[in-house]
Amino acid sequence: MDWMPIIIFLAFVASVLGLSFFFARRTRSAAGYYAAGGTIHWSVNGIAFAGDYLSAASFLGICGMIATAGYDGFLYSIGYLAGWIVAMFVVAEPMKRLGRYTFTDALDSRFNSKGIQLAAGISTLIVSIFYLIPQMVGAGVLITPLLGLPHAVGVVLVGTIVIIIVATAGMTSTTYVQFLKGGLLVVFSLVVVIAVLFRGLSTEPDQGGRVPFHKYATLDASETEGRMAIQEPGWEVAGTAEAGGTTYVKAVKDGRTWWFKKVVEDGAVRLQECQYEAETPSGRVVNGEAGGTLRQAGNLVSIDGSTDPTGPLGPAEFLARMSSPKTRVQLFKQAKFQAGDDKVIAYCPTIASGNKLLKPGQKFKVEGTPLQKLDFVSLMLALFLGTAALPHILIRYYTVPSPAAARKSTIVAIAAIGFFYVLTLYMGLGAMVNAVVNPADNNMSAPLLARSFGGLLFAVISAIAFATVLGTVSGLIVAASGAVAHDLMDRFGGMHLSDKAKVKAGKIAAIVVGIFAMILGIVFHGINVTFLVGLAFAVAASANLPAIVMMLFWKKTTAKGIVASILVGIGTAVGIILFSPTLWTLYGLKGADAPIPFENPGLFSIPASFVTLVIVSLLTQPRNRTE
Repeated sequence: MDWMPIIIFLAFVASVLGLSFFFARRTRSAAGYYAAGGTIHWSVNGIAFAGDYLSAASFLGICGMIATAGYDGFLYSIGYLAGWIVAMFVVAEPMKRLGRYTFTDALDSRFNSKGIQLAAGISTLIVSIFYLIPQMVGAGVLITPLLGLPHAVGVVLVGTIVIIIVATAGMTSTTYVQFLKGGLLVVFSLVVVIAVLFRGLSTEPDQGGRVPFHKYATLDASETEGRMAIQEPGWEVAGTAEAGGTTYVKAVKDGRTWWFKKVVEDGAVRLQECQYEAETPSGRVVNGEAGGTLRQAGNLVSIDGSTDPTGPLGPAEFLARMSSPKTRVQLFKQAKFQAGDDKVIAYCPTIASGNKLLKPGQKFKVEGTPLQKLDFVSLMLALFLGTAALPHILIRYYTVPSPAAARKSTIVAIAAIGFFYVLTLYMGLGAMVNAVVNPADNNMSAPLLARSFGGLLFAVISAIAFATVLGTVSGLIVAASGAVAHDLMDRFGGMHLSDKAKVKAGKIAAIVVGIFAMILGIVFHGINVTFLVGLAFAVAASANLPAIVMMLFWKKTTAKGIVASILVGIGTAVGIILFSPTLWTLYGLKGADAPIPFENPGLFSIPASFVTLVIVSLLTQPRNRTE
């Protein structure tokens, strides 16, 4: 065990908790707990915006997706950043002008409607929970290599720390945690990118000798009447399996079991070595070893037609070499199949050219079926519109003293977030070619890339990544607790809570939501966190954005129209997600059998929410001020 990452990690956690206890003494009122008293400077709030927004999806998920899907992973960065344009020009100043503590305040400012208070409060809870899932998954992913603890223990650890942060000082401590980690994340991500460029490109990344580089074997074979034989001495075929139209061959040498993928080239049969995990009657086997571990993977086969290392590269030259049609990159594709009594997951090498990796098509099929194209458009629409509808982002506008400060903090946020997303491209590509990707879970690609440069950088990056999760989860739980205490209990329930009671109710709600988030973080283990955040954006854009936009810009909007819009948006988006292929797989069923054949609901749920609001508002015009 390397103690340096643990020491830095514990020091960071102690600092965060110290901040919380320091500000707890100053937090007495509901305004202080939920909105930091509106006293945060716009520059601090702008960086805190970045710290809140640059979640586990941005740092862990996007880098991991770029490392395995190239440019298609970077499209998430583009979508996330573009959403801030809507936030700046549509919601920044009105949100500050119309609200006090929560998103519901602004939405209900014209109506004082019990229906809006209930629907918007529920919407805040649902969106916050959807966004909490990937953050908690990312927490568990981080803790496992850092402290050597199981995923579930990492999730519980993070949840406990966040509950302490929120339950002590609320938005004030959350703001400064987000400010701290937002600044550190951008600075140290830049350090990693500089290290990647200085290392350059190589077909045999040795990572300074820290991780042995493994060259995957290719065996010559023959096939006669369906019987496979390996021509290399010492190897014996022990069985075959089919998955997705590909044949996988089980082979034994010196008593050890391997799996290979059958490839036919120019009439010759070759077997390409795969990593694998197998659940056998006698226990789990990885790469022929009981209880073994997968090797880190991902490397260059050729660099612009050469196998010579490049040495240090500039940013433009790095991208030029990577995007050359003569550059070949070895990636890994997953296949699942049953082989007798064994359940096998194989991770097999596949070669992609640089020019194809640096344009769309690896994950999102630009030349695919109409359904695949619709799914991609749906995702981009949700990312573009979701930012301005995320409750934990919207409540940050209440922490500054004026609408002008809200606008300025948004500009600072866009600058910091945009610069960071440029860095994700280099970190993702650096992970792709430096043999640091975990084939079973790409979420750790950025921290593992940092580890390839030494323990100190890994320790700092891991601590910052952990703080990334802490900051975002803290903001989400503040938003959720505000929805429960302020929107549902105080306003909708008519309890007329005192400031002290409202803060106490918020703290209890924070504990309950935090525990629920821990459970979900354990259940969704293994799914890419960026994909999960994409779903949260879709739910937010469907449930909240139509109501915000129409309330601000259409005078005929009614309270009942807003309520109907929120309910239809939530119902449609969540319904599509629950019956999508990924969730169908999570239920233990075949993804191909899912009732709904696409993943992203935005293209259907967002228009449905807008149309519902317009129709219901027009039907309820005579009562639009008396509801």
